[in-house]
Amino acid sequence: MSHFASGSDHRWRTSEQVSTIAVQTGGFVDTFLKHTLGNYTVTDDPTRLDPRAMHAYLQRAYWSEQIPVEVIERAVRSSLCIGAYDGGGAQVGLARFISDYATFCYVCDVYVLEEHRGHGLSKAMLAMAMSHPKLQGLRRWMLVTKDAHELYRPFGFTAVTNIDRHMERIDPGIYKRATLG
Repeated sequence: MSHFASGSDHRWRTSEQVSTIAVQTGGFVDTFLKHTLGNYTVTDDPTRLDPRAMHAYLQRAYWSEQIPVEVIERAVRSSLCIGAYDGGGAQVGLARFISDYATFCYVCDVYVLEEHRGHGLSKAMLAMAMSHPKLQGLRRWMLVTKDAHELYRPFGFTAVTNIDRHMERIDPGIYKRATLG
């Protein structure tokens, strides 16, 4: 089921049904979520992901400038990814979730191509993640954003309260140096 925020009290109300897709692979049946939003589809089906389309956007995003396509391919293999697709099936958005599926989830690489914004796709991808069976019962969700705070607030995200407890190790020029070498 798809859930959308109801005001600022962070309670969720059912908006529309999310269908499931069963895919037989190697004797196993994988079940994926799928939500239709107008002419768009949002799904966690990894077979729909297009690394070249993701690379086209992410290589110019402020957080991953010049990222190699090989890094994106490796990253999506180790993440739960929710993609947004237009009526022709082209990937127009992504939200990536790195999790141990027990205690923690890091939200990253959330985007919708400029020409497809304003249709609720980012919210639909986040709503699918918030209600995703693999991401339930987690103690902590985290993300880093420069300018999308208002997108995340309705889903219960707030500024870090005990900033002195958080540390990071960051190498902002890693992809730029890799392309020069």
